Amino acid sequence: MAKTEVNTSRGATLIDDDRDEAFLRPASARQSARGDKDRDSASDRIAAKAVDSVGDDAFLRTRRRIPVRKGILPDWTNTRWGRVVLLLSTLTVAAGAVWAVIAIRDFLDRDPRFRIDTAASIQTVGNSQLTREDLLSVFGSDIGRNVFFIPLATRRSELEQIPWVEHATVMRILPNQLRVAVRERTPIAFVRVGDQVKLVDAAGVILSMPPAMMAARHFSFPVVTGINPRDPLSARAPRVRLYQRFISDLDSGSEKISSNLSEIDLSDTEDVRATIPAGSTDMVLHFGDEKFLTRYRTYTSHLAEWQQQYPHLASVDLRYDTQVVLKMADGRAADSAPDAASADQPVAAPAVQKQAPPATAIKKHPAPAPSHRHGAKVAG
Repeated sequence: MAKTEVNTSRGATLIDDDRDEAFLRPASARQSARGDKDRDSASDRIAAKAVDSVGDDAFLRTRRRIPVRKGILPDWTNTRWGRVVLLLSTLTVAAGAVWAVIAIRDFLDRDPRFRIDTAASIQTVGNSQLTREDLLSVFGSDIGRNVFFIPLATRRSELEQIPWVEHATVMRILPNQLRVAVRERTPIAFVRVGDQVKLVDAAGVILSMPPAMMAARHFSFPVVTGINPRDPLSARAPRVRLYQRFISDLDSGSEKISSNLSEIDLSDTEDVRATIPAGSTDMVLHFGDEKFLTRYRTYTSHLAEWQQQYPHLASVDLRYDTQVVLKMADGRAADSAPDAASADQPVAAPAVQKQAPPATAIKKHPAPAPSHRHGAKVAG
């Protein structure tokens, strides 16, 4: 209830008096108001406790909306006729794609613009030891064929079956050409196979070449024996690596000693045997499998005195560090000779104990015929 207070000096003022208003209400109304206040205060206390226990973040967190997944197909496909129409449309598109592929294939197969008409449409690059005809022999069945239907991987594999070809690539050049590029093997030595002299590369692959072409190339290699073409590459490759190490060690100095060698026997991988001219005869040197240059210098520094004392000297075994073993042309072993690196005594000095040469030293190694040796060393 609002009361009016009269002030003569300042006018009338309205004053709210809750107490009087509550007093004038009926008793039931007053109890109801008091109950409402009690319930409000109780609910406020409960809410405050809930906020304290849970925290403010729970009331600040927004609800996450769950996305509704929609299908790829439109709604009309959910009906019976819609599914029928969809199936027919799919079959029509698939049939059209198959027809297009067949039409394109037929067009490429029959169109003369994509046909390999002659061997002139096949380019060859990288062949120096092989002739163009050697490479084109692989593509004999492709003349007249469409360029898109030539099996390039198969042709590449067939090219690499040629011993001289180390790696090959075959490419299409539109509209109607092929490009063949090869990397040939590099020979590093002559190899004696039966009564023929062939070439061998660093992987142990035996390479054949006509004698006239071999003479025209002016190859200058020693003749290697002990590499059997019937052996697998896994057995030939270590012998070729031993040969390369032997040549590299001999030529590591200022002079090219390997040019003096006429034949190298690799039959025993623990004993490299080399045939070298020594005056009017040939000498067989046993180098073992290491210290090739050191042992060769030992041989050259004592050869004159050895030949003076043993005119029929035919073999020198240099595999031992403290002595060498000399062998005569008739197979007899001479007295053991001290190595100059360890003693200054003359060859077959009485103080040196005799030692029977090993089996590899007393085995006779006839020198090759001069025509074969010199012809193989520098062909042409």
